Amino acid sequence: MTYDLFIALTVFAFVTSATPGPNNMMLLASGANFGFLRTIPHMFGISLGFGLMIFLIGIGLMQVFESYPASRTLLSLVSVVYMLWLAWKIAHSAAPEGSAAGGTPMTFWQAAAFQWVNPKAWSMGLTAITLYAADRSVWSVALVALAFVLINFPSVTIWVVLGREMRRFLTSPARLRAFNWSMAGLLVLSLYPVLLS
Repeated sequence: MTYDLFIALTVFAFVTSATPGPNNMMLLASGANFGFLRTIPHMFGISLGFGLMIFLIGIGLMQVFESYPASRTLLSLVSVVYMLWLAWKIAHSAAPEGSAAGGTPMTFWQAAAFQWVNPKAWSMGLTAITLYAADRSVWSVALVALAFVLINFPSVTIWVVLGREMRRFLTSPARLRAFNWSMAGLLVLSLYPVLLS
């Protein structure tokens, strides 16, 4: 990979990791509901889980989608159903009293597994391999995956910190409930590009 191509990859990784999407909406909500420290496993699960996903896409899974286009449609359907369920969970994550006792933050393994049903993650992964590891050699695929792992973690941290800072304004049960419902709504809206494709 040339230097220019690597710079383009890092910019792509930052922009796609830092912009709103299912992962970042869930991290914002988790930061607001559970704080920074309790959300760290969720953050690591996203970064490492997504890096592994990109690697596996590059060394073989992409060929499955190319050979069997219906598998991509099935994946999209499963992803949409799962995301709607997650939106419901986020909307109801606060206890009626407004405390965070009504739910628990996503674990490392849950966050890593979530990447496999996250439509934005699939889109990012397939695009990254197509553009930056077109030869699909193990070396180039590993480099793309590593770039995403290293850039993704600081990018998602921004969303958790923003959520944690919002806790000051979410002190009443009504405000916290409104925030959680808003995050659930934004998560559902993030499905719009998937439903159009």
